[in-house]
Order: sequence, then structure tokens, then C-alpha cells
Amino acid sequence: MIKAVIFDLDNTLVDFLKMKKLSCRAAIDAMIGAGLNVEHEEAIKVLFELYDKYGLEEKTIFQKFLKKLTGKVNYRILANGIAAYRRVRSGFLEPYPNVDYILLKLKSRGIKLGIVTDAPKLKAWVRLASMKLSNYFDVVIAFEDTKKLKPSKLPFKAALKELRLNPSECLMVGDWPERDIKGAKKLGMRTCFARYGNPKVKKSNADYEISNIKMILDIIKI
Repeated sequence: MIKAVIFDLDNTLVDFLKMKKLSCRAAIDAMIGAGLNVEHEEAIKVLFELYDKYGLEEKTIFQKFLKKLTGKVNYRILANGIAAYRRVRSGFLEPYPNVDYILLKLKSRGIKLGIVTDAPKLKAWVRLASMKLSNYFDVVIAFEDTKKLKPSKLPFKAALKELRLNPSECLMVGDWPERDIKGAKKLGMRTCFARYGNPKVKKSNADYEISNIKMILDIIKI
């Protein structure tokens, strides 16, 4: 019997990649408007190459971006880019459709809820708070809790310990087979691939697949 559902955060509860792309496009437009001499699409290419290298959570990505393009950081250009990025990010940060309904439904039936994310802890909580979802979760395990990224067993073990449940009693829902699904399977957790968050994946190797978060109810049968 499933007693808890553990979710990945980005691209499972929130469309993080879409938010990131929209925010970055706004930031580049603002930097070009402030005097950065570069074509928009070339700038997008360079910026996301840097994200691939340093990670999507890199705090100084725009400084690295400006140094890459111009050899220095112009703080007027930088400030305009950061301000535009933050405006779009804060306005867009919303859960996928039906997320709040499903969390409420699960919670009302006594199912425990958790998050296991590779994001920094404060950023994870801020995202949840911004979407008004933070009160639903019994546990949030972020990078600082174990210093290990998925698919390491440690983040999943930390969640299980706080939930006081066995792996077989938990369902892990995530969009990244190589991290979310693989890591949870190592411990014997049941797994569910959120195809809506990563539709390009051909094979997930998960126990279940869902194209809408409401389908979780069919898995748990509540």
C-alpha cells in the first residue's frame, strides 16, 4: 500500500525549464537594451551553453555570460538583465494544472507528501511558497541535506527516514529517468515518470507513466 508520494520539484510540480527560458530571454533583451552588442539568438545560445557547464542554479551565470562575450562585467548591463530576469521569473512561477488539487486530495486521504530535489534548499522552499504549496509537504529534501545529487541513494534515504516509511510504501514521481527514477528504484521505491515534464524521453523504465498529474489518483486508487 502506498502511504507517501514523493515528488521531484522542477518540471514535475512547476514548469521550471519554461520559466527559465522566458526569464533568460527577457534578461537578454534588457541587456541588449542597456548596451550589450550581441544578437539575441546568439546570446541565448551562449547563455545556455554556460548553464550546461555550470548548472541551471548557478548564481553568477550572468556575470560569466558577460565575461564570455565582452571580457568584463558591465554592472549597468548586468543589473538590467537581473532585474528583467526576476520580474519574469516571479510572474511565471506557477504549478502545472491540477497540482494543488492533487496535493489536497492526497493529503485529505492521509497520504504523506515529500519533495526530493537537487535544488538548493532555500530556492526549493521559495518556489513552493511562491506557488502557495509549502504547507502540503511533510518533508523537503534538498541538496544541502545530503550534499549528494540524484540518483544517489542518500537524498531518497533521507526522505524515507523523515517520513518513517519503507521504500515499498512510497511512490516517487519525477521527470528525469536517470536521476528520479533510477535513484528511487535503487532503494526499492515504486516509481512514476511525469511525461508531461519531459516528453522527449523515449523510455523511462518507471513502474508507471503519467501525462497529467491527476493520473496519480489512478495509481494510488483513492
